[in-house]
Amino acid sequence: MDKKRVRDYMTADVDTINMNQTARDVINAIKVTSHDGFPIVDRNVVIGYISARDLLFAHPDTPVREIMSQHLIVADPEMAIGDVARVIIRSGIQKLPVVNEKNELLGIISNTDVVRSQIEHVSPDKVYKLMDTIERLHGIKPHLSKGPVMVSTLLPTQSRIYMDELEGRIYEIKKGLAEPVIVIKKPDQNILVDGHHRAVAAKRLGIKILEAYLIEIAEDFELGLERTARAMKLRTVDDIQIMDYARHPLVAGTHRFGGAIVVGEPIKNREKED
Repeated sequence: MDKKRVRDYMTADVDTINMNQTARDVINAIKVTSHDGFPIVDRNVVIGYISARDLLFAHPDTPVREIMSQHLIVADPEMAIGDVARVIIRSGIQKLPVVNEKNELLGIISNTDVVRSQIEHVSPDKVYKLMDTIERLHGIKPHLSKGPVMVSTLLPTQSRIYMDELEGRIYEIKKGLAEPVIVIKKPDQNILVDGHHRAVAAKRLGIKILEAYLIEIAEDFELGLERTARAMKLRTVDDIQIMDYARHPLVAGTHRFGGAIVVGEPIKNREKED
């Protein structure tokens, strides 16, 4: 997590407010952008921040400079994502302006950006555990390499993915931050084990090649993953179903009881999402 930097995940195109504008201007900006707050700048130098909360008791004609917050917590572009996460958790602030040494605005990073940086993280342990499982089950020694793989050749082993996570993968690919997918490479088949959101994101963006951890098997026999794919009628990435956020298991696992939201029992026998 600490290897990822603010500059990699911040939004560079930031909507701002001038200190000479009024509370009414900020209200209109919130309506147009749906943002809940804005950095206040003077010649691109950050001098304050105004949020929807600051407007609660302000007259619409009140100048922004009279109600903006001047005591700011800001982020440096080279700051580690892990440090940003700690600041956000401890301060309760949802967004941090990103500035340079002259306090000039470079971007903004939010709690959503921090979460997005961590979803679908590939660890070496995941790869080696899979290799160990193959060796124990089939008595063969797979070979590990890293290289490009054609998205069109991938056999998916997961029937559905979720739109919110897909949007995160699209964002990362556009920024050049997507981690490699995990593929079992057989003589006649590339089996996608981990990275279904990334594969679909690449397909949507018209990207034909992804970087992959390739677990190579020289022997040609059918794996259980291939039987699973066949049972789910999966042949290409196009066969993966995209679920909307409301049907995500983290949302579907709750139910209403007596007017309150109650966490339900864990969803069992559900295929793993990556």
